[in-house]
Amino acid sequence: MVKYMIAEQLVGKEVVTTDGFDLGKFVDAEVSETSGKLNALVIEPNVDSELVNKLSVKSGRLTVPYASVMAVNDFIVVDRKNLV
Repeated sequence: MVKYMIAEQLVGKEVVTTDGFDLGKFVDAEVSETSGKLNALVIEPNVDSELVNKLSVKSGRLTVPYASVMAVNDFIVVDRKNLV
């Protein structure tokens, strides 16, 4: 059974990698206009994170491909291997 969450419930959730790096907080999502599928998470980056400083932050936001999302519960967990 697929579990659906309202985006409003996700806003402000911490986004962490599978190996424990804190990427920041979820603020928005990129959705395909044609298919309605979720393409990416938009994150307000944690500027103190050593990993975030190695990633491409544009306009003060970090974009994480949806394919990287491993789990959503108290935290949003993403696979670090898929981050560019």
